[in-house]
Amino acid sequence: MKQVFAALALAALASAAAAQKPDPAFATPADVQALVERIEGSMKPGQIFAMQPLLRGGASVASVEVWKGAGKPAVHPTDAEYAMVVAGAGTLTSGGTLVDAHVTNPGLTEGSRIEGGATRRLKPGDIIMIPAGMPHGFGVEGGKLALLGIKLPQPAR
Repeated sequence: MKQVFAALALAALASAAAAQKPDPAFATPADVQALVERIEGSMKPGQIFAMQPLLRGGASVASVEVWKGAGKPAVHPTDAEYAMVVAGAGTLTSGGTLVDAHVTNPGLTEGSRIEGGATRRLKPGDIIMIPAGMPHGFGVEGGKLALLGIKLPQPAR
């Protein structure tokens, strides 16, 4: 009988420990589409960019970005950027040199344009990985480009 109670107590402890572990962050394609629509609905006339978090896990955040026009090209000096196109179409210009660069905040340097970069067309399903320190900028075709993006901090060298 003691063994049965011990087994039950052990099972209860294991169950309680499992219940304390957080579930992985999860979103369906419908969740992503709904957030794209909410962001679009909240944008003011003339606003070309807005973003909102979709999932959080500790310090990591996956955000949805909606672009309605080309933004300033930028560099994230210490973060790589991973993104997937979830709606709309556009272009990515990357590489080359960021012209008229100025630090906006420690994680972002913006410029007026990119010289010598490569431009690629973007459509839903395309996946992008931009290394830390690489100039990049997004263009918009057809009025909207929506991305699911994550900044990936890179270890100091």
